[in-house]
Amino acid sequence: MTSLTAESKLVAKGSGVSRLYFARGLRGFGDGFAIIILPAYMTTLGYDPVAIGIVATASLLGTSLLTLSVGMIAPRYDLRALMLFGAGLMAATGIALPNAEHLVLIAFVSFIGTVNPSAGDLGVLVPLEHAMLARGASDRERTRVFARYSLIGALSAAAGSLASSLPDLLASAGITNLNAFRWMFYGYAALGIASALLYRHLPHARAEEKSHAPLGPSRGTVYRLAALFSVDAFAGGFVAQSLLVLWLFQRFDLSLSAAGVFFFWSGTLSAFSYPVAAWIARRAGLVNTMVFTHIPSSIFLVLAAFAPNLYVAFGLLLLRSALSQMDVPTRTSYVMAVVTPAERPAAASVTAVPRSLASAVSPALAGLLLSTALPGLPLIICGGLKIAYDISLLLMFRNVKPPEERSVRTENSATVVGGRSTGGGADP
Repeated sequence: MTSLTAESKLVAKGSGVSRLYFARGLRGFGDGFAIIILPAYMTTLGYDPVAIGIVATASLLGTSLLTLSVGMIAPRYDLRALMLFGAGLMAATGIALPNAEHLVLIAFVSFIGTVNPSAGDLGVLVPLEHAMLARGASDRERTRVFARYSLIGALSAAAGSLASSLPDLLASAGITNLNAFRWMFYGYAALGIASALLYRHLPHARAEEKSHAPLGPSRGTVYRLAALFSVDAFAGGFVAQSLLVLWLFQRFDLSLSAAGVFFFWSGTLSAFSYPVAAWIARRAGLVNTMVFTHIPSSIFLVLAAFAPNLYVAFGLLLLRSALSQMDVPTRTSYVMAVVTPAERPAAASVTAVPRSLASAVSPALAGLLLSTALPGLPLIICGGLKIAYDISLLLMFRNVKPPEERSVRTENSATVVGGRSTGGGADP
């Protein structure tokens, strides 16, 4: 009989990986349409790109602070209880946001809520789910487990992007755009409730049983990674998906339905890049996979800023989507690999929070730049900074190998040495 996979090990331990995957899918679906609906909702209320950038900044800043707090207390408390709290917060966000029309109220709900204006795995539930998944994954299977987790999230987000066209359908039935957007946010709240029902069936589990120190022997490595990831996130904040939607609205007069279709295909390409990233990582290494898929995607982004028409822009942005997210499962796997099991929740949080903090600064700047004579400047800045990040990551961590890569290198060395010994014995 074949050995249990990482997922079956988790199920055998009662960790309910299938429920984690399903909950990730529900959250991804909600994020997929909320990312597009949020700027459209604010535009309908009469707000300009600067105001939308301020709300995006508030959302990312609040997400980072809450994620940091949860990451610090996760080693001491039940992971399931913390996940239930996060799902409840998602439901509350979906109820509160459509009832807020003043900029201050929208920014406040975004600050304390869970709507994420940036595509990707950010939020209070991410480090908790990562810690639960990593509990049962072997070194060799860990990247595949996280790739599947990311694949589910990305595919569901792509489906959510298509759902963002529902307000156009509702409007054709006589419902105002504003009320249609409100119903979409209520749907987001329902997904939070459904996630809570799934989390209720997870076992009680703590990230660690003995030490309460958030970070220990891996502190230096985690802090260096966090610093680099923050540069990457600061760059990414210039093209947070809500702002990219806004750029397409302004530059090419894109409709909401067309935006939904585009981001569906964009998300689908990103989703299927995750298992490809896991395949490449097993052969080229995690760091090499992160770097050498990321650099071409940044080049495509810079070129998109100069696209003469919508079709060229779509083509370049879709090429970027096929590559830009390959570092998501590999980055997560790498962080989980270079720390001890007890440090995993804190490491996930400490590396995620600076990313959120850094990405919270740039959307407001991008909102200002979108109002200038060079609205494509945020794309150019983002691409340039990301290339600098990739080169720095390669130089600093190319020799810091995860266990599975060290074991392969050791086995290869042993094979070479053994071959030399055998060859030497055959000589007269």
